[in-house]
Amino acid sequence: MVKVYKPGKVAIVLQGRHAGKKIVVIKQADDGTKERPYPHAIVAGIERYPRKVTKRMGAKRLAARNKVKPFIKAINYSHLFPTRYTLELEGLKGTVSSETFKEPSQREDAKKTVKKLLEERYTSGKNKWFFTPLRF
Repeated sequence: MVKVYKPGKVAIVLQGRHAGKKIVVIKQADDGTKERPYPHAIVAGIERYPRKVTKRMGAKRLAARNKVKPFIKAINYSHLFPTRYTLELEGLKGTVSSETFKEPSQREDAKKTVKKLLEERYTSGKNKWFFTPLRF
């Protein structure tokens, strides 16, 4: 079988609470693990997308509208839909791992670093498609 979900690949969640949200694969487990005996990927995604901004808005309003709410999760391959896009986030690889999910404080720290990285990427203007919500 061809490995579709490589690190950096952008996909869309099809099932569950985050259905319709875009995610980026951080780590893949094609054969599964002991805790999760099915093929899955550790992903970071956008729970709340940044809002539209205009030229008239002040710095305070721009800062509020440029915020991103991320989530990190291990998702079964059958609940993901791959896209042609990739997102190269070098900082994400070390922040989220399978041990991150065991301790709530580690999870919160990982979410904060993911949030910072995604907001930097958004404000720089790169990967515009990733930061726009799906319309369906």
